[in-house]
Amino acid sequence: MASRRGAALLTCLLSGLLLTGCSTSTAEGTQPSGSGDTALVPSAPPTSLRYVALGDSYVAAPLVPVTDVANGCFRSSSNYPSVVAKKLGAKLEDRSCAGASTKDFEQSQYPGIPPQLTALKPSTDVVTVGIGGNDEKVFGRLVGRCPALRASDPGGAPCQAAMDVSGKDSLLGALDRTGVVVTRLLRDVHQRSPKAQVLVVGYPQIVSATNACPELPLARGDYAYAERINLALTEMLRKAARASKSQYVDVWTASKGHDICSDDPWINGSVDNERQAARYHPFAKEQAAVADLVVRAIR
Repeated sequence: MASRRGAALLTCLLSGLLLTGCSTSTAEGTQPSGSGDTALVPSAPPTSLRYVALGDSYVAAPLVPVTDVANGCFRSSSNYPSVVAKKLGAKLEDRSCAGASTKDFEQSQYPGIPPQLTALKPSTDVVTVGIGGNDEKVFGRLVGRCPALRASDPGGAPCQAAMDVSGKDSLLGALDRTGVVVTRLLRDVHQRSPKAQVLVVGYPQIVSATNACPELPLARGDYAYAERINLALTEMLRKAARASKSQYVDVWTASKGHDICSDDPWINGSVDNERQAARYHPFAKEQAAVADLVVRAIR
């Protein structure tokens, strides 16, 4: 389990393990020897998928048990890459990291953490990518600044008003720019691992315009605005997948009815739960559902 000190560090990183790996052991088989006797000889090891997972905290799943600080990445052994690898018997290289943005695909995010793209090899079979919410602090502004503005106009949409700059929404503008970067990075993924199946995993529905609750303390009019930004974030990934000839995994549709304020939330609310999930981040059941989507896409 992450220590309390680690959980406190995570809260600081939030604008933004048992290290997981699956391997297959060498099997043994029998074959006749030249003398007619039966001798045990090693057979060829079974072929297993070489799987690389890239992304941010919605891939790493901080505080989902069991979580290790992992040099600041807060990567869970029950995140969807780990579940996928176990189900498929794949060899997993999980480079996901809490707080990651697109720049961390090409440069070190923290000391001792290599750029995520360096995990890719020509022999890689499957790559999953989930990134973009932390670029230009889109996610941080949505779940950080927006609740703070509620008191100024509880019945209105003060966050939407604050994000309007000369008639243009600053968060939507940021997502447009991020989409260009994500598309370029996905093309780089294909070049580094030309035979790999590249899956772009979208974000879940975190907020609904029709549901309000203390766990997501927005002004009444800002729920619709937050849903609009949430949808635009995942649609940005869908477009980048299409532009880079990658495969898109639609988590938004699967997660409808499971937003923070729903009766069956897949996403934690505004308070860190050290035994279940970081604030505004997925529970284990969301990661299990995403893993099922990814496994179906791979098969």
